[in-house]
Amino acid sequence: MCAMPLISLITVCRNSAATIRTAMESVLAQESDCWEYIIVDGSSSDGTLAIIQELAPKFGSRMRWISEPDSGMYDAMNKGISLARGAAIGILNADDLLESPSTLSLVSSAFTDDVDAVYADVRFVKSDLSTTVRHYGSKHWKPWMLQWGKMPPHPSIYIRREHFSSLGGYKTDYEIAADYELVIRHLRTGHLRAKYLPATLVRMRMGGKSTRSWRSNLLINKETVRANRENGYFCCMPMLLPKYLFKIWEFAIPLAKRLLRR
Repeated sequence: MCAMPLISLITVCRNSAATIRTAMESVLAQESDCWEYIIVDGSSSDGTLAIIQELAPKFGSRMRWISEPDSGMYDAMNKGISLARGAAIGILNADDLLESPSTLSLVSSAFTDDVDAVYADVRFVKSDLSTTVRHYGSKHWKPWMLQWGKMPPHPSIYIRREHFSSLGGYKTDYEIAADYELVIRHLRTGHLRAKYLPATLVRMRMGGKSTRSWRSNLLINKETVRANRENGYFCCMPMLLPKYLFKIWEFAIPLAKRLLRR
């Protein structure tokens, strides 16, 4: 039995055969027993289901999964939340993986009685899954920065399950930034007691939905403005420009370190 809060980790996927195995294996590698794993598949037509079925027995009763049509990524996340039994909930994208075998024990131990949410760092990696391209840190993040387009990386955020009932889940009429809107609603408007965990929790592959093209960047900025305004905070496109300076810095540091090692 786990003496720390149980973490519900949710992965949503559709036609993710190229990456779902590494995500699942990173969960299987966890040293802690303070977690459950939920996969919500959107009726994949590639080899995703075969991989899930192959690995599922290794999880035993600690994993549950469903495969059925949904209305998109955020609808699937809400389905996963409705299935969760843990004290806190986090999302692991199908093309990401947990940074180390101690990741979920770190998260679980951070949820003391005075903590409603935890956020941390992630790193973007090359296809070798080890070379860091960008370090996305949250050490200096504050809730007011959401108004300026800056949020902690979504895969590093864990929120107590009870708050999804009181403050709501992901809005399914957003295409790409429902996670941003949820963070505004929970961590700023909802005044949840959030704690920074000084650790890298997730390795993310480059080329995710929000960074795929200039159209994706434009859409996420439009939805970021909308998310702020819907929650009562003024925001406009020019206010989002400074966040790109942070991104340049986050790419520059790993590049400098690689060059110095040569």
